Amino acid sequence: MFELLLLGVFVGIISGFFGVGGGTILIPALLMLGVDTKIAIGISVVQMVFSSVFGSYLNNKKGTLDIVMVSTIGVGGFIGAQLSGTITSNFSDRTLEGMFLAFALFALLRLFFKTNEHKDTREANKTLLFFVGFIIGSISMSIGVGGSLLLVPLLVGFLHVPLNKATSAGLFFVVFSSISGLISHSLKGHVDYESGIIIGTASLLGVYIGIHFKHKVDVVIQKRLLIFFYLSIAAYLTYRIFGV
Repeated sequence: MFELLLLGVFVGIISGFFGVGGGTILIPALLMLGVDTKIAIGISVVQMVFSSVFGSYLNNKKGTLDIVMVSTIGVGGFIGAQLSGTITSNFSDRTLEGMFLAFALFALLRLFFKTNEHKDTREANKTLLFFVGFIIGSISMSIGVGGSLLLVPLLVGFLHVPLNKATSAGLFFVVFSSISGLISHSLKGHVDYESGIIIGTASLLGVYIGIHFKHKVDVVIQKRLLIFFYLSIAAYLTYRIFGV
């Protein structure tokens, strides 16, 4: 239990400091500890429920959460995430790790492209929003990540949603997808509830600490550390998958 508490606090600190999803850190850490890939994904989904609900509560208090806008995407994500347990079960551990590596590389590339904000907000077709949520929910929950990294650029770039509202919407989307993903992975036997709850609870303290230090470190240094962080994850997964 002590090791899980430390891991939860560490995941929370990194997540809060860098503003990244817990699954990006948690899954590689669990793999290093020898946890089975599918179980690691299930534990990550449990942790995401904790962090997304807590974070969305804070965003709502700050007035940056547009619940109406994200509800359609969230419902799509909820339904899409119902497929995640089945998708995970039908892929080998190596394939799932390869998918996670692709996600980590995408996250790394995103750091080199600036997200341009627009003054005018576009009205989007609700069917399209639902479909986008469905796809992101099914894919992201299958590899144990939140999906906000995929959703936020779409909201800002195509719907011209202000960045602060888009990031809040991305986290609120994870509430829908992670709860649904938890149900789906539970039915497939991928969830270690005890470990997930311990890590999830401890990560809340870590997030608080990470956010505190985030405001004391220069943004340029944060970005360089984050690049190093993603490169380390990519290097470890490449070694694990290909043995090079």
